[in-house]
Amino acid sequence: MNATDRTPADLLRSALAADPARPLVTFYDDATGERVELSVATFANWVAKTANLIQDGLSAEPGDRVALLLPAHWQTAVWLLACSSVGVLADMDGDPARADFVVAGPGRFEDGLACRGERYALSLAPLGRRFPSPPEGYADYAVDVPSHGDRFAPYAPVDPEAPALIVAGAEYTGAEVVERAAAEAPGLDLTGPGSRILSALPYDTWEGLSAGLYAPLAIGGSVVLCRNLDRLDGESLAKRIEAERVTATAR
Repeated sequence: MNATDRTPADLLRSALAADPARPLVTFYDDATGERVELSVATFANWVAKTANLIQDGLSAEPGDRVALLLPAHWQTAVWLLACSSVGVLADMDGDPARADFVVAGPGRFEDGLACRGERYALSLAPLGRRFPSPPEGYADYAVDVPSHGDRFAPYAPVDPEAPALIVAGAEYTGAEVVERAAAEAPGLDLTGPGSRILSALPYDTWEGLSAGLYAPLAIGGSVVLCRNLDRLDGESLAKRIEAERVTATAR
């Protein structure tokens, strides 16, 4: 984190400049056996493509609201940083009827139809696979995102003091997300670059978003994001913590 970092997108740019090859997000789904590791550079590439999709594909503008009906997942983390890059408001598990756009995963497609704007569906399948055919009323994110550019520049500067995130009914500006995540990192035993936290917390609370994305990003660390961790026995969890060189946990 640099002194000039005022938004989550700024944090990602600083991480990219410092060490693009290091791991940033390692994702496990213990229901499917999936493991995905994204370096800072790979994650930033996904963010850039998604931000371009938001800005050009959806024609979203700063202040527009995107309801993210998604679990804790590496693609959810991508969408959160892409929203920050454009300056749109990411509403985690928000009311689709109040949103300009919706991004939904399995189990939430029916809910998302309450949004009158454009909707994207994520399969959340291993390797981000496409749907055989997308859910009715939705475009397939995996089909559309690859065609967008690997670099992103917002049409309008992003205001750090503008609303950037809503989670569990609380609203935060981009600057508040950065400041709070950095301040809370020590309490999560994230002590600086090289810290690596295993998080099994959902993304529907600030605590889950902080441990599972923003705090490790703020201090130059990384996250091992685990979905369905309750399917793992104690011995297997201990082996994962050792193999992934985890220094802190949030469960």
